[in-house]
Parts: sequence; C-alpha cells; structure tokens
Amino acid sequence: MSQPLKFWFDVTCPYAWITSRWVTEVEKVRDVDVTWIPMSLGVLNEGRDELPEQYRRMMTTTWAPARVFARVATEHPDKVGELYTALGTRIHDEGRGEELRESAGDGDVSDALIPLVREALVEVGLDGDLADTGTGTDWDDALRGFHQQAMDAVGDEVGTPVVEVAGTAFFGPVLTRIPRGEDAGKVFDGAVALAGYPHFFELKRSRTERPEFD
Repeated sequence: MSQPLKFWFDVTCPYAWITSRWVTEVEKVRDVDVTWIPMSLGVLNEGRDELPEQYRRMMTTTWAPARVFARVATEHPDKVGELYTALGTRIHDEGRGEELRESAGDGDVSDALIPLVREALVEVGLDGDLADTGTGTDWDDALRGFHQQAMDAVGDEVGTPVVEVAGTAFFGPVLTRIPRGEDAGKVFDGAVALAGYPHFFELKRSRTERPEFD
C-alpha cells in the first residue's frame, strides 16, 4: 500500500527544491503517493521588518509564482508537481531566476519571474496566460489557505519545505545535495521512522555549504 506524503513548497526556495528532488528520487525506490501543495515565503515573512533589505527584496519575487501555484492547485491539482519541476528547473538548475532579478537592477522586481512562469505553464500543457495571475491579488486568499495548511500541520517558526508523512509533519529535511537511488530511499526510511515516533520534534545542525543541484 502506498505511503501518502504531502509536500508544501515555495518554488523559489533552493533548499525546498533540493528536498523536492530527493522526493522524486524516493518515488523511484519506495511506494509513495506524493501530493504537491504550494506555500509562500512571502506570506511567511510578512511584517518582518527586521529582515535584511536584500532578503526583503527577494521576497517580493516570491509572490507572483506562488499566486499562480495557488490557482493551479485549485483548478488543475494534477499539474502542480509537473509545474513545480518545470519552473524549479528554470529557476534553480538553469539559474535563470537570479538572472532575471539582477536584470531588474534597482527597479521593481515583483514580477521578475513571470516570464519563467509563463514558459513553464506552456511546457506542462497549461495556458501561459495563467502567469498573469501572479500580477494581481485575486488568489492571495487561496494562497494563504494553502500556506495555513502547512502551518496547521507543523506549527509555527518554520519555513519551506514542510513534509507530512506517517501522520506527522515537519520542516525539511534540509539538504544541500540530492540523495539518489537507494540512498534516497534510506533517507526516506529514516524520516518515516522519526515521524512515526510521537515524541520526535527536531533535529538540526549548522549548514556548512551551499546547495548544489546536480
């Protein structure tokens, strides 16, 4: 019987991207049924004026793609995982997200990722005009609802990704490399074992390297 796994993500987060690619590796070696659900770093960091200016600026670019994912998750839920792969590949593996942010210079970067969103939508067989969802606020309530699902499942003071497995949700795992093959399965087995213990809450150590996507 398949093991259900829920995965809440913000497509702009490099650490969520690596964890998501681990999950796609897990799908090859373990019987899991993954549900992909958007959440939002923009929502998570609202009102946090203490954040560094550069980070706050980057947060403005998270809203547009997250809004599009909220709409796709509502109207085309079977396409969410496929769209995540298409857009995440462009943003992270190809490095085009940072290129677009930098090309905006000191100007408005809020819609910087819209061209990539449009490309990804077309790639997965959806209407490219759905990208325009990112420029308005009509889907903000839906996005907040999806985000709140993650917070309700895992609690406060966490980021993305949020994973729910074996009836327990947790932030992470935060990885800097993508486990592949049976290594991916072993990491998953460990996560399931920890999640299945009712008194498990947290594991953490300082990161000493940046994420690599290959």
